Amino acid sequence: MVITTRPFGKSGQRVTQIGLGGEGVLRTYGREPEAKAVIEQAAFQGITYFDSAQAYAGSQGYYGAFWRKNQALRQGIFQTSKSAARDFLGAKADLADSLQIMGLERLDLWQIHDVRTQQDIEEIEGPEGALQAFVQARDAGLARFLGVTGHHDPKILLHAVKKWPVDAVLMPVNPAEALLGGFLDRVMAAAQDRGLAVIGMKVLGGSNYIAPQFGVTAELLLRFALSRQISTAIVGFGSAREVEALARFGAHFQPLDADAEEKLLELFRPHARRLAYYRGAT
Repeated sequence: MVITTRPFGKSGQRVTQIGLGGEGVLRTYGREPEAKAVIEQAAFQGITYFDSAQAYAGSQGYYGAFWRKNQALRQGIFQTSKSAARDFLGAKADLADSLQIMGLERLDLWQIHDVRTQQDIEEIEGPEGALQAFVQARDAGLARFLGVTGHHDPKILLHAVKKWPVDAVLMPVNPAEALLGGFLDRVMAAAQDRGLAVIGMKVLGGSNYIAPQFGVTAELLLRFALSRQISTAIVGFGSAREVEALARFGAHFQPLDADAEEKLLELFRPHARRLAYYRGAT
């Protein structure tokens, strides 16, 4: 079974269209056996995009345990992490910490995490801001590519996508966003104009969107996301069995037709604002 890959923006890199998210069992402490099983199954199934962040509990430590025993797989896997530090020294310290915990010499993608407000932008862009640390890391070979993430306010993320020297953006991609506007139209269009990779998150709404009684399955939501021009959709897994099932989907994905998409949107339409629970006031 071979999972379909997609271009990672204009970088020349390709990644599997299903990625291992840093949520699920990976965003815990003290669940080493389950986390190990999920990471190992993802690698076994051929998933190549591995997500993590400083903020994700023991996620980086779980990956570190994997990498220290599986260095031979390193070249084939696109390992990411994130820093929510807004200042230069804090971001630099976060990167050193991430590399040490994960036992790596560099990250494939290092992301400015969870940009929400105008104050975030001003601090990150400032003379002692985190953006300088990110650019230095790329120049020094400690991070191959840079990214920005956000799910709070599309106007804020749009500024970062248009102005910052990043290679990728991680943002919500789901039916609620198609109805609300902002992320899937303006931010997506700006990213495509610059040749950035778009990484889809909140695809399943933390599994809250799955409603089999209405025909809303994980597979349907993933089909919705992957019918957009994104590089990969990341999913937080709870077990190795879930990894196996969604990897199988990633090998046999079929886009949604217009009728199926409209039916899905109609189910979300009365509840779109509530279902975009991760947004702030916009």
